[in-house]
Amino acid sequence: MKKVLLTFLVALASSSFYGQTVFDQFDGQEEIVSVVVNKKMFELMSKVKVDPSDIETLQYLKLIRNLENLKVFSTTNSIAAKKMKDVAESYIKLADLEELKKVNENGKQITIDVKRTGSNQLKEFLMFIDDDANGINRSVLMSLTGVFSLSDISILTNKMQIPGGNELKKLTQK
Repeated sequence: MKKVLLTFLVALASSSFYGQTVFDQFDGQEEIVSVVVNKKMFELMSKVKVDPSDIETLQYLKLIRNLENLKVFSTTNSIAAKKMKDVAESYIKLADLEELKKVNENGKQITIDVKRTGSNQLKEFLMFIDDDANGINRSVLMSLTGVFSLSDISILTNKMQIPGGNELKKLTQK
């Protein structure tokens, strides 16, 4: 158990050295909740033993072997949300991402931009949610890199209970 805990801590500590992006400036800010998972952590997660009859979990483990970085930043602070949105918009232009989907529904704006490696495969996924519904101003920025499909992302966000996962699931089912 100590070895597992030590490995986990080393993997988390090493995340500051791997996969640096423009979005890392949001990590560690008091008004922003962040979830950062790097390739080393995905590799550790994929080695978990599961029941061979659990098809959904097996699909999930296969998916995470192909992921490099997952970064999710969420805030209800309007100044931090504006900064996140500005940085995301600048990055989209710089990284030459293509807009996949844009939804404006009941005070909630969702944009999804991607970089493709093939017709059905993605190399990079960026989602920004600006949610003013129900009087709560919540913004979520999610960046995912690796090799995956759009439906894989829905599985990932569901299993890891990532903020914005419900919105993504609705979008991929339409």
